[in-house]
Amino acid sequence: MRKILFIISFLVFCIVINSQQYLSNLNASSNDPIYTTYAASIERSDYKIDQAYHLLWYDDERGIEFTSKDGGDICIAFIKDSILCYSISQFYSKPIIKTSYSDIVVLTAEPFKEIKVELIFNVYSSGILIQDITVSNQSSFDEDLEIITFFRPTEGKISNVIIPDSTNSFTFDLKKSRDSWMDEHDIPYDENLFNIYESFDENAVCKIFTKAGESFLDELFVSSADSDIILVLNHKVELSKNELVSIRVIRALQSTSIDKKELRSNVDLLENIDLSDVVNKNEYLYSKIPSIDFELSEHEMVYYSAYSLIRQCMMPPEGEAGYNYYVFSREPKWGWGYGGQVFHESLVMLAYAFMDPIGAMNSQRIYMERQWDNGYINYRTGPYLNESIKYDDEFTSSAPWFNYQNYEIYKITGDIDFLEEAYYSGKKFYKYYVSNRDKDNDGLCEWGAHAVLECVRDARVAVWDRVGWPSNFEAVDQNSMLIMEEKSLAEMAEILNLTEESKMWKDEAENRTKLLNETFWDDESGFFYHVDKESHNFTHNEKDDLKIKEIIGFLPLWANAVDSATAVSLLKHFKNPDEFNRKFGIPTLSADDPYYNPIGYWNGPIWIQWQYLVFRGLIDYGYYDEAIDLFNRVIDNIINQLKVDHNFWEFYSSDDYQAGWNKTYIWTGIIARMMIDVSKLKTN
Repeated sequence: MRKILFIISFLVFCIVINSQQYLSNLNASSNDPIYTTYAASIERSDYKIDQAYHLLWYDDERGIEFTSKDGGDICIAFIKDSILCYSISQFYSKPIIKTSYSDIVVLTAEPFKEIKVELIFNVYSSGILIQDITVSNQSSFDEDLEIITFFRPTEGKISNVIIPDSTNSFTFDLKKSRDSWMDEHDIPYDENLFNIYESFDENAVCKIFTKAGESFLDELFVSSADSDIILVLNHKVELSKNELVSIRVIRALQSTSIDKKELRSNVDLLENIDLSDVVNKNEYLYSKIPSIDFELSEHEMVYYSAYSLIRQCMMPPEGEAGYNYYVFSREPKWGWGYGGQVFHESLVMLAYAFMDPIGAMNSQRIYMERQWDNGYINYRTGPYLNESIKYDDEFTSSAPWFNYQNYEIYKITGDIDFLEEAYYSGKKFYKYYVSNRDKDNDGLCEWGAHAVLECVRDARVAVWDRVGWPSNFEAVDQNSMLIMEEKSLAEMAEILNLTEESKMWKDEAENRTKLLNETFWDDESGFFYHVDKESHNFTHNEKDDLKIKEIIGFLPLWANAVDSATAVSLLKHFKNPDEFNRKFGIPTLSADDPYYNPIGYWNGPIWIQWQYLVFRGLIDYGYYDEAIDLFNRVIDNIINQLKVDHNFWEFYSSDDYQAGWNKTYIWTGIIARMMIDVSKLKTN
């Protein structure tokens, strides 16, 4: 334990020195839209043992807890005059977040009147969490206090709990099982973990509580996993008036296959590490993000929170990955979201490239280094996975956004070496793709291999469910993407002084644009639809059964592939509240379709990256007011959900304040790029 006179705290020091840093100068309550999941910085992340945490600080029935889906929770409680303060409802003043980056958070609270607490949580590495607790007595009296920090298992199983000779630490084993997807794909994962839970207060007392003990501390067992045991570090402190005490607690884990002395040594090295260095490094990194003049403070909080989401999903080179790469989420950790990168997730690099240009370029290089000689790129590419998904004797790729992403990233970074690498890789990919996705050689492509996966929209798609498998149709979405691929290759070639090749790509884009408008446009309804591969009309089984209005009908606008009259017609559907002009954005399926469900999957909800594509199309055609209005509707639901559970989600309801399926989802970070583009619109 470190006891000192009441002096200026770590937090205030950071504010004074770095007053220009937004995320170091917060005053966020649980009613503010701040993201509160934390993971280790990229340089200290390790795929096989990785443990991230969500800060639970907004549920009145729970305490201030650093929670995880299967790695256990780190929690805190206080006792004064035999009164327990654990749940948020019991605090004299509720927690306020003062500093928050992707790997560290500082918050203050007042469990009892004039007993001030500052908590710092730093996910120092994939295997180490540091918890600093500073308590100050601001009353006019001396106070006795118990500070209780405790570990509560969640879905994982703990065993071999030992209290070593020193009374201030626990050791135990934790079992974290791989999910079925990891098993099916042979993803490496350290399931058996040796843990240390320790206080650097040498007077801390270790206690093991079970539900059967009938202690008044039973309230600490509150957990969705219904734990039967908690490991308590009890710190008894005597505080004179205006006195302050600081305690550091560490939770550390590593594979049981590694010598336990190594983890012990790593923990000992962290007794006196200065966490202000962690904040300073984050301030430098976040200072690279474009500065925006926000009209609404809530937008500013979402903006920086989105960057925290993206940043914490970045992982260092490991396994087959020679460059940094990303996962979909660090906490909770799902197998398929931990397998590696996919083109449609990589759209978020159009935002991340501002913060970390090298990291964004290297993330795209992950695809290049794993590309086959014939140009093919995997459906999913990660450090321990090359997921090609063979189907009907074809290998599944991802939706063709590769060259578009590379060119957009180049426009941010200006790195000519990257552009050259990307161009030659992208050219090979394009040639492979069109030669394997145009079975009837008519100049238009169809989704191939496992087409439902390749097309991104992989469940509850009206056309797939009601009409047929995607490969049966010439695809309006895919050919719109290919037009943008051709245009991007043309721009890249021109910059590289490959004049003839640039002209060739422009011709390709022109030809495909002509075919797209001739083939997929329906004059009667004024919208774009898939067509039957053989007949090239809107009938596959029954008359006009392909005339289902989906968000893909707007992609030709994003591809800059329509004339002004067609754009006007599309805008009528965009503005129609009975179709696509819903409360929180553009649904994936028109609301007048009987299959529409605002919180379904690909049959109604709001997927943020698709909103961005349509948003960009609106801007390019000069519909600035409509683009800004779309952004405002989309961010409204994101803000609400961040206030509810302080998480970003996979998708959002188009009609209600609701979010769905998977939380802490990287691609929702594209909202930051929408905000940058909106800012440019308003300042130009």
